[in-house]
Amino acid sequence: MNAIQELLKTHCPNGVEYKPLGELGVTYNGLNGKKKDDFENGNAKYISYLNVFNNLSVKINGNDLVKISPNEKQNTIKFGDILFTTSSETYEECGMSSVVTSQLTESIYLNSFCFGFRFYDETLFLPGFTKYLFRNEQVRKQIIKTANGVTRFNISKEKFLQIQIPIPPLIVQEKIVSILDTFTELEAELEAELEARKKQYAYYREKLLSFDYLDSITGGALVIWLWEIFLLLGTDTHQARLKKNIGKMALSLGLEWTTFGQMAES
Repeated sequence: MNAIQELLKTHCPNGVEYKPLGELGVTYNGLNGKKKDDFENGNAKYISYLNVFNNLSVKINGNDLVKISPNEKQNTIKFGDILFTTSSETYEECGMSSVVTSQLTESIYLNSFCFGFRFYDETLFLPGFTKYLFRNEQVRKQIIKTANGVTRFNISKEKFLQIQIPIPPLIVQEKIVSILDTFTELEAELEAELEARKKQYAYYREKLLSFDYLDSITGGALVIWLWEIFLLLGTDTHQARLKKNIGKMALSLGLEWTTFGQMAES
């Protein structure tokens, strides 16, 4: 039994309670009555569609501005709110969520192509938990079913409020957040490492297969500096496979090939 199962057994022995969103909170709309000119030389921040679509947590330090008059009545977002995209060209991408996980020190608005959801009881969920909950596959399947349309799909608010979500105790939410945050950070590190490796691969591909470069060093022979490429590979199996494939490539081109070590000995 893992830590989460033990917590569930202790704090909710009869199982986790589920409730429809309509019993837990209320939706609100984004900006209304705005024209193109209102988004030029704006005086207030707003959360864009892509900000919601692309992020688990809303990025509140963006540069998206809209013009808001002193007495204008518009909905503002709050800490703990869950923001959703209202429509999309494909139903699978409808209702993508992003959660306000930062405390706000100014009024921030929501674009007109999204809507917000606010819990009646602000202590019921941790924002760090709901950012994962509403991107969970089972919840996403329910959200997708609320979309209607033919060429463009829109979320039905009435159906949306019927979506059932679990309400685990806060101590369980904290443990889940701790685990998922760790994996999210690791994923970001791995993506950065992969991007660096892709750039290295592109460098070696262009350098090692440049005929001008090869001619300048070898007088026409295809030279593969395996010692450099091996730095990118971790196992003997990979090294042997790479050496075999390089030999086949050289043979198909009718070129001689050698390793760095063989060059050093000659």
